[in-house]
Amino acid sequence: MPEIGIYYGSTTGNTQEVAEEIAKKLNVDKADLHDVSKADANYAAYDVVLFGSSTLGLGDLQDDWDHYIDKVKAADLNGKKVALFGCGDSSSYSDTFCDAVGKIYEVIKGKGCELIGQASAEGYTYDSSEAFVDGQFVGLLIDNDNESGLTDQRIALWTEELKKVI
Repeated sequence: MPEIGIYYGSTTGNTQEVAEEIAKKLNVDKADLHDVSKADANYAAYDVVLFGSSTLGLGDLQDDWDHYIDKVKAADLNGKKVALFGCGDSSSYSDTFCDAVGKIYEVIKGKGCELIGQASAEGYTYDSSEAFVDGQFVGLLIDNDNESGLTDQRIALWTEELKKVI
């Protein structure tokens, strides 16, 4: 199995819980699970890097990502496989659902890495999302506020698909 690093930003704990569940499903050691408020951006040890953020306010990155995103911009991701995930509220913020994931995508898409883990938007109810590109989500999107009953299934299906390409 390739070396996997998971980097997440979480304000309420939802994104951290999702990151931890993804880590369990992919057999990622806790030492390779990084809170971006304390993490560097040296990804040399990893073949696969996962980035996760909750979306705050009207489509904003999670607070710790405000500073970390500059580290990602400057980082070498050439040749890495990168997957994205995030949490949002598809009901109260249906016009900016998981926009933070789309913002991270915009940063990594020209960095020589291979995006993996795109997901179908089928079964989601929302109006607009920056994470919806070319007919699919650029990663796993979770709504624990309104669709918590689907979270475990969505993570399980997504991680099984990731295992096929990593």
